[in-house]
Amino acid sequence: MTRAGPATGWTGLLLAASAASVAPLPVQLGFAVVAIGVIGMAHGASDLAIVAPGRRPLFLACYLTAAGVCLVWWLCDPAAAMPMFLLASALHFGLEDAPGGGVAERAVRGIGLVAVPAVLHPASLAILLASATGSADLTPTMVETMRPLGALAGGAMLAMAAWRRDGRLMAGTFALLLPPPLVGFSLGFLILHALPQTRVRQARIGCRTTTDYLRAVAPILALALAMAGLCALLLVRRHGGVEILFACMAALAVPHLLVTPWFEPAAWAAVPVRRAVRWRPAD
Repeated sequence: MTRAGPATGWTGLLLAASAASVAPLPVQLGFAVVAIGVIGMAHGASDLAIVAPGRRPLFLACYLTAAGVCLVWWLCDPAAAMPMFLLASALHFGLEDAPGGGVAERAVRGIGLVAVPAVLHPASLAILLASATGSADLTPTMVETMRPLGALAGGAMLAMAAWRRDGRLMAGTFALLLPPPLVGFSLGFLILHALPQTRVRQARIGCRTTTDYLRAVAPILALALAMAGLCALLLVRRHGGVEILFACMAALAVPHLLVTPWFEPAAWAAVPVRRAVRWRPAD
């Protein structure tokens, strides 16, 4: 693939993010659905491919059970499910995005991706979390907790980026910090986690190009998108768009966060992301 292709993709993504940032919440929601639910989901679509064939039946059973339990829990008690989902996500991001780092670096990377959007946009984040959980009582406490943690983690991430001359970490941190929370997290998630992990997965399953990788995971990706669409249709009459997004995102993400690591070959899990992925402006 030529550099023009990725450069065009990044330009389109940043233009779409800029437009969504000054648009109403429904537009920001649409951007998040595409960024997280379509583009970002590609790295998790290879979960089945990295599991040994003999273990795949058990893996699928655990995976689908976790997805179902998560969805039911979210529908029954979203105010309890949301903090647990954020904690699980922070742990996952820290372990995968800084596999060669110490405990402090992993904590900074994990907490940062979840909490940095609260630093400059606490009111917007509170509204977003209240819409996602249906509880306005819990969200002020969550935001008040996330904001100082996000400030500390974000400052540490920027310091690490400057010290290491890490353009991806610098860009991802500013992407989390500056736009509204839904857009900021979507961009930060893509830059710091989903796209690097897609490249790592591409190398691990032996695909030489992104097109080859997408072709290889297309059946699972299509199934995941169909499941998300079905969940959205089941929820649409009783729940708002933000809650549907978070419920579907949790149901698809939690098995990836909690089930896949138990089935992933240890030799693959030990490969540092920074060795497999190098930031280039047109990457």
